[in-house]
Amino acid sequence: MKARPFLIAVLATVFVLFSLVAGLGWAMARQNPLRLVDQPLELPRAARFVPRDAALAVHWLMDPVRVPAYAQAVAPARNRRKARDGAQQIRDGAFALAGLDFESELVDWLGPQVSMALLEPDGPEASMGWLLVLESRDQDGARRFLQRFWQARSLAGTDLQISRYRGMGVISGKGALRGRNPQPLATALIDDDLLLLASGRGVLEQALDVSQLADQHQLGDHELVEIVRQLGDGVALMVASPPALHSWLGLPKPLSQREDLLGLVAALKPEGSDLAMEGLLRFQQPLEAVASEVGAADGLAQLTTSAGGQAEALALLSSPSRLLDPSDQDPLVQWLGPLLRQQLTANEVSSAATIAGLDDGPLLWLQQPEGWLVATKQDYPAVSVVDDALTEQGFIRSDLPFDDKSLQVWTRLARQQSSTKNLLEAQLGVALAQEPDQAWWGQTLAALQQRKQGKALQPRLRQLNNLNRDDRPLTQQLVLGASPGRVQLQHWRPWTLMQTLADGSLQPSVQGLAMAVGPDQDEQSSSLRMRARLNLG
Repeated sequence: MKARPFLIAVLATVFVLFSLVAGLGWAMARQNPLRLVDQPLELPRAARFVPRDAALAVHWLMDPVRVPAYAQAVAPARNRRKARDGAQQIRDGAFALAGLDFESELVDWLGPQVSMALLEPDGPEASMGWLLVLESRDQDGARRFLQRFWQARSLAGTDLQISRYRGMGVISGKGALRGRNPQPLATALIDDDLLLLASGRGVLEQALDVSQLADQHQLGDHELVEIVRQLGDGVALMVASPPALHSWLGLPKPLSQREDLLGLVAALKPEGSDLAMEGLLRFQQPLEAVASEVGAADGLAQLTTSAGGQAEALALLSSPSRLLDPSDQDPLVQWLGPLLRQQLTANEVSSAATIAGLDDGPLLWLQQPEGWLVATKQDYPAVSVVDDALTEQGFIRSDLPFDDKSLQVWTRLARQQSSTKNLLEAQLGVALAQEPDQAWWGQTLAALQQRKQGKALQPRLRQLNNLNRDDRPLTQQLVLGASPGRVQLQHWRPWTLMQTLADGSLQPSVQGLAMAVGPDQDEQSSSLRMRARLNLG
């Protein structure tokens, strides 16, 4: 069941506008009067018309009219005109795909709050509905827009139906959108300054119905209001249902189909040239795994103190063996487990998978040009346990002098890949360097040696620090440089939508990606907290 192009365009608009401004360099001095992003998050009035069971709702809280001027103000002097023109082109193009001409129909009256929602279809053959709520800056702007909007469509041959529902004037008909087949549309004007535009009269009536019942609309959800307050500042809010977590955001099905899952609430905010997201994955009951995870972040941080090397990727995992267990039904495992298992199934990291599968945590994983490097606490896992597992895979343990120290290495005989004479060579599976409190396992001797280059790891450590600036680090953390970050984003649905509306690739602008997931500090929490930070430049 697919949403119509109009529906996709409306949803993607918020992502495009946000990414455009961030990609142009959303950096400014603290005293800059254009600092529009530092505003407390709150659900807008429009949330009163959004059902709690909506598949996906996005509330954009920054004035779209001012986006081009804002992009011009924060861009370098040589690029200011280009920045303004580019921002205006993408913004206007996004609204045009929704059947609206921004310059002629919206710019004179549209206020700073734009909300959109996707509603589940009534039956298996029905299409997903959509609702768009626009705020007017004055009492007459939205009314004038409605008159022009329906007059133009009436002249184009649209049959209009004018009626009243719950005391509100409702206009409906099939709007002839630009370059598209006519689609059912319905509008209603609330208090002269709030315009509802929906994909048909039925969807609009549903929005008006729920607005009268506090237990059915988002604004009446006191728990949601409190969560939004806790998320702090930002320019956009997203509320996603469990089905939308898989279909729109790509979370694994076993997680999105949990009966106790309520959904996701997330806030978006630019910080410098980065795009930051903070969110809560909500469940009906407190999570059992919370108590065991509290305090795990301290052990993770200790592993980075003696780490180094030009790592393209860095991961800190508090319970790798549990994450790799496909039978574990913990939501954190269902979320991260499939990704971790996928990354560790390649032949070149099979030994790393063996170590991770035997480690209760914590574990540090670095991916360097010279190969992977894994750090664990001393004797977690015990060398003898790892030796048994590697022996079953055909490896033999021996000692090897290296940099005035003795390493333990596991090797096995293998055919030379470049040889046509069936020659054999000793293949290194893993090398171990032990320290008083830590054990370092390397794919190659060069990877172990690169660990001494502490300065080379600073870019990844800065990503970690920026991700954990509130002194509440989460227990599962991953940071990626430009190349692996682009790989992870290229097939993510919101990212592909942004590139479609941008009419070009945004991949070169990605300089890094950082993510973290874990339980809240509160042992009675019924949420998993997530953070993400996209580095753009």
